Amino acid sequence: MPEPRINALRINSARLWDSMMTMGKIGATPGGGSRRLALSDEDKAGRDLFCRWLNDAGCVVTIDEIGNIFCRRKGRNQALPPVMVGSHLDTVPTGGRFDGVAGVMAGVELIRTLNDAALDTEAPVELVVWMNEEGSRFSPFTMGSMVFAGQFPLEQAYACTEITNPASTISVKDELARTGYLGTTPARARPVACYFEVH
Repeated sequence: MPEPRINALRINSARLWDSMMTMGKIGATPGGGSRRLALSDEDKAGRDLFCRWLNDAGCVVTIDEIGNIFCRRKGRNQALPPVMVGSHLDTVPTGGRFDGVAGVMAGVELIRTLNDAALDTEAPVELVVWMNEEGSRFSPFTMGSMVFAGQFPLEQAYACTEITNPASTISVKDELARTGYLGTTPARARPVACYFEVH
């Protein structure tokens, strides 16, 4: 049976909305927003849920040394650089329900839609969640992607402490270890075919 054409695929909008609302319950605020500061218990809960979803979708989930999460859906040619899509799950203290997470949930729905259609892509598709994009608990912002891109040294990132509590000695490395997201995959750039982010 021939595979469906890519331009004939349609996402399941109800499923996408349900995923967005389910994630939004983690760290929900009274005004309808979300509070999941990087490497907090709420951020861990969101990351854990995301990883369960992508494991269920058949992806290979890896965590790099700075806590970025990569979920790979295999392609026909595994040697090709992946098509990458993603964003972040952490929020500012009074964040909106869609900021950042929309880009992640769009990626989740993309992979689910490809699975529904049993469609094999030529290159792998990789969904990424960047660690500490907002920088509301640990500075600088975009920390995970900066380490990945070679713009911020890993050991310097590990040593950063909470800006929300100047007296705190809790570091990024401490919280990566505590939450279970101190990965072993090298945190460094590698070939990527292209990168998409819904925001």
